[in-house]
Amino acid sequence: MNLAKAIAFSASLWLLTSCGKQDTAAKAANTDSGPKVQVTKVVVQKLAMTMHLPGEIDPYEAVAIFPKVTGFVKSIAVDRGSRVKAGELIAQLDAPELIAQRSEAQSKLQAAQAQLAAAEAKVGSDEGTYEHLKGAAATPGVVAGNDLFVAQKGLDADRAQLKAQQDNVSAAQQALQAIAQTEAYLQVKAPFDGVVTERNVHPGALVGPSGAPGVAVPMFRIETLYRLRVVVPVPETYAAGVPEGTKVDFTVSAFPGRIFSGTIARIAHSLDAKTRTMPVELEAENAKGELSPGTFSDVLWPVRRPYPTLFVPTTSVANTLERVFVVRIQDGRSEWVDVKVGATVDKMTEVFGDLREGDMVAVRGTDELRPGALVSARQDSGK
Repeated sequence: MNLAKAIAFSASLWLLTSCGKQDTAAKAANTDSGPKVQVTKVVVQKLAMTMHLPGEIDPYEAVAIFPKVTGFVKSIAVDRGSRVKAGELIAQLDAPELIAQRSEAQSKLQAAQAQLAAAEAKVGSDEGTYEHLKGAAATPGVVAGNDLFVAQKGLDADRAQLKAQQDNVSAAQQALQAIAQTEAYLQVKAPFDGVVTERNVHPGALVGPSGAPGVAVPMFRIETLYRLRVVVPVPETYAAGVPEGTKVDFTVSAFPGRIFSGTIARIAHSLDAKTRTMPVELEAENAKGELSPGTFSDVLWPVRRPYPTLFVPTTSVANTLERVFVVRIQDGRSEWVDVKVGATVDKMTEVFGDLREGDMVAVRGTDELRPGALVSARQDSGK
């Protein structure tokens, strides 16, 4: 009995020792392989997405109307909201001093013309006298040589006087023409087809050119409403890859559910240093006049890359105070790879860094996975 008990005790002791060694080996094996990490592949694709960017609708043409001369408003033919055509008379001014200036200019012109006629008559008379003396001088002794010389010099002086009078007449005509042109400025006309969006004067008001004393506001403001500019400040990250002529949709809060469209017509090709955005103008038709200048819009801006770039799950990108990185798993060890983040599309984020297509990265990027740590990689079945 004692021998049997001894054998049984030895067997039990051996069994416990064997199990303990197996548990220790299993724990060691788990420690050597490291924690399990879900990984996914880095993929390459061309970026194609749509961003919502704010835009502002401006008129295609807008101008503040100031008169070119100072005068009193005699009559006004339009008001706020009036539609006008290019060259249409919208206001008539009155400037009595211009009538006096025109009368004075006409008087000076008539005086210059009278002096010109007298000079022409004197030149004609002196030319006849000179020719008569010149013919008589052909006979020796009939006319003294000095008399012929004096007649010639007198004729030259008269001709110079005639030229001066001709210049005086021309100057007087130009002065009168300038007065007539100034009088034409008393008629204020529309510079292009549009709508009067602002009116600041009434008949009897004294108005003048922009910058003149007492002139603070324009008489009218006219804008083109049938053709609009949609100005979009595009961030530098999304400014490349969309050429002129591309159709772009936009919406406005005044028409919920409706989508308007415009065409990229002008690109600044230069970034605003303060906002780091590039102004881009869409050209949109507004035949019915539904859209109003000054309205804010939501522009569906297409973001395109002309070349393929790398993408990882958005959760793979880790951020700390010092760096932005993804955790690459290679040969069973973790490695931090610094990246620069681009656009985000459908839970995938564009990254730029020392990565290649097919690299395995942790689905969940975290600084808890220290560089060089042993890990057990398990590929994400959803990627």
